Amino acid sequence: MTLLTGACANQGDDGSRFSIVVTSTVWGDVVENIVGDDAAVEVLFPAGVDPHEYQASSQQIATLNQADLVVANGLGLEAGLVSVLEAAESDGVNVFEVAALLDPLPLGGSEASGECDPDQAQDHGAEVDHSGGCDPHVWMDPGRVADASRLLADELTRIDATVDWRTRADDYAAELLAADEEIGALLGTVPVENRRLVTNHDTLGYLADRYGYEVIGTVMPGGSTLSDPSSEDLARLVDVIRQAGVNVVFAETIEPAALAEAVAAEVGETVQVIELHTDSLGEAGTGADSLIGLLMTNAESIAAALR
Repeated sequence: MTLLTGACANQGDDGSRFSIVVTSTVWGDVVENIVGDDAAVEVLFPAGVDPHEYQASSQQIATLNQADLVVANGLGLEAGLVSVLEAAESDGVNVFEVAALLDPLPLGGSEASGECDPDQAQDHGAEVDHSGGCDPHVWMDPGRVADASRLLADELTRIDATVDWRTRADDYAAELLAADEEIGALLGTVPVENRRLVTNHDTLGYLADRYGYEVIGTVMPGGSTLSDPSSEDLARLVDVIRQAGVNVVFAETIEPAALAEAVAAEVGETVQVIELHTDSLGEAGTGADSLIGLLMTNAESIAAALR
């Protein structure tokens, strides 16, 4: 990983000290909360786009290769950018993949057998290898994002030590942990016997682990929207939902809900499908146009549905 000093960092077009490229809207919001106007930040993925399948344009790749810092999630989330990020790092670009540093859970949550291997999860094929992989959706746990903000501050200090990045990161971490308390209180209003989740793909493992819930099934196997469930997979999920008495399937704004709706219809009329913001921030006005807003909005939807 190439370390830069403030003296050699690129001057941004807007007069800022240096340039940062961030892959996802979620991490873009985290970075912007820390850097303010002291760096030019470009987020590659538009709001509402599935990060698992996004392909960057040639212009975006060129911008990435010229950045002083590239912030990515890693763990196979940016499946369409794996080779681009690897090539950039090989060429000396400072690529900071944050999720592997946050004690990632194995796919299937903390109850899954064995431990995940972050190094294996960075491999080209990891996004479709759901056995023993790490869950990339670390931002669904505000405590982990608080830790990530401090790690980002350390990385920014290596680039430009003249700014007190750590104080900014601590301030943002405090906001995250305050939201964490509110989310815990909201989700704590759901009766214990109702704290079982069925999701479109495995996005809520960190939420379940932090707040005492259980993910009992997913429409798409594994942690990627690129997987393709078989008819047998869907039939097993229908049986699981019926046996558990679950009456909600949580779909996502980044993907069509057709499969989730088909599963709900097969179970019966009492099962509803509710969309959550998971892998991308929402547009302005959705309540999910920041990471804290996304986490709060999801918690409100989950609590209301399961109460």
